[in-house]
Amino acid sequence: MRITGISTHVVGTPWRNLTYVQVHTDEGLTGVGETRMLGRTDALIGYLREAEVNHIKGSDPFAVEDLVRRMKYGDYGRAGEIVMSAIACVETACWDIKGKALGVPVWQLLGGRANAEDNRIKAYANGWYTVERTPEAFHAAALTVVERGYRALKLDPFGTGNFELDHAETVRSLSLVEAVRDAIGPERELLLEMHGRFSPATAIRLAKELEAFAPSWLEEPVPPENLKALAKVASKTTLPIATGERIHDRIEFRELFESQAADIIQPDLGHLGGISEMRKLAATAETHYVLIAPHNVGGSVLTAASLQLAGCTPNFKILEHFNDFADAEIKKVVKGAPEVVDGYFTLSEEPGLGVELDTDAAAEFPQQQARFDLWAEGWEKREGTRK
Repeated sequence: MRITGISTHVVGTPWRNLTYVQVHTDEGLTGVGETRMLGRTDALIGYLREAEVNHIKGSDPFAVEDLVRRMKYGDYGRAGEIVMSAIACVETACWDIKGKALGVPVWQLLGGRANAEDNRIKAYANGWYTVERTPEAFHAAALTVVERGYRALKLDPFGTGNFELDHAETVRSLSLVEAVRDAIGPERELLLEMHGRFSPATAIRLAKELEAFAPSWLEEPVPPENLKALAKVASKTTLPIATGERIHDRIEFRELFESQAADIIQPDLGHLGGISEMRKLAATAETHYVLIAPHNVGGSVLTAASLQLAGCTPNFKILEHFNDFADAEIKKVVKGAPEVVDGYFTLSEEPGLGVELDTDAAAEFPQQQARFDLWAEGWEKREGTRK
């Protein structure tokens, strides 16, 4: 079997563009992969156009390791977010082809079921707080998450906080967290996101205030470039620290593990080079007693791919899910889209990823000049921002 070519399809919303890549073969099997880019979709597609000629066309889709190696190192320049995201799309599609050809789900090819009790993977909701930043609005929005059956949810309550957070904004942010905890009760998981906003001193101060609400983790408390700053925060709080969505090469996690600054890593399968790279990283994390909870702000193909990893990974914690609340209508572009029921995904038994891209439905959501600015007022409404 050989790859005859690829096709790309961009599904656009005001705040995110989702890029789907179909890999076609000479035996009629087609696989699909997905990533979500912020402000770099055209660059991604441009790179894929070159990579199709230089690396992809004519390759054996079963030889995933070889294809990834050539795409990552074959152009000599160091692979960054764009290249690793392109690799992820193509690599995931190859696993989809392999699973279809062999008649088994991808998780079976990666070692078989590891930790999916009753064939279920726990989910947490994101993108649900597209409301005014008031305790009343956040309380009501959190109740809708509970009503959908979710047992965990995440929020960033800190507005446009950047390095510091003044007293008034601190009080306001804490009131939002308090309202959400009141809405969801003590038994559901509350996950707190900081989006790399703060200095270590501010993050430590806020962490102390937030301990009363028993969050399951504190995510990206400081900008991701300085691991010593992250370690400083980790040393001053009892809250678990989560990070990693903006690291695009599994090798770069080495220093994070050595620092012991993170309890949960959050690589994005759509940016880290795909399923194999994620599986290798998860195994390394396990040797450091670190859990994995993938960043997953994409659509249903990326969710399906992340679930394949979940099914075979002993140290898998939970999977993020946006698409019940943010741009829920885009789920229709994927046939067999994974759904959350009573707080859990069901691990698919279908061959490959268990999903198919509906290109006609995808065409209903053309690419947009999507922009997502976490330092703009009202970013949490995810309506898109403009300079």
